[in-house]
Amino acid sequence: MRTFDLAPLYRATVGFDQIADMMDRVLSTEAAQPSYPPYNIEKLGDDAYRISIAVAGFSDADLSVEVREHALIVSARKAEDDGERTYLHRGIATRAFERRFQLADHVQVTGATHVDGMLNIDLVREVPEALKPRQIEISSTKQIEKDVVDASTVN
Repeated sequence: MRTFDLAPLYRATVGFDQIADMMDRVLSTEAAQPSYPPYNIEKLGDDAYRISIAVAGFSDADLSVEVREHALIVSARKAEDDGERTYLHRGIATRAFERRFQLADHVQVTGATHVDGMLNIDLVREVPEALKPRQIEISSTKQIEKDVVDASTVN
């Protein structure tokens, strides 16, 4: 597998640390990305998204959804079994997990619901009015004459 050295990028740019850090994460040499729990990312509209995570066996109290430093962090920790149950086969995984999602600028988490073993997290992109594109009106008037200063009136 190839490895990339991003040191020249850090030396030659100012203010692009977030992009370089994201590239570092994507190109990291971690052997395998965790696949538990499975999840979907849906686009519900132009600026609306939903992340659905399969969390069968976890209650609302076991789950945690947090936004920190442009990252959505979903974690779960199941309370320890008290030993009363004896399993002949245990196929439903309830192991602890932490799943991170990088959020783009201006993406906000609007809510989370836990229904039928699915944790649904709704997100919306809210671009501030100052950053939205705006149409500039083009006028068809003649060129405006510039004020000319007469040298005799100045002296």
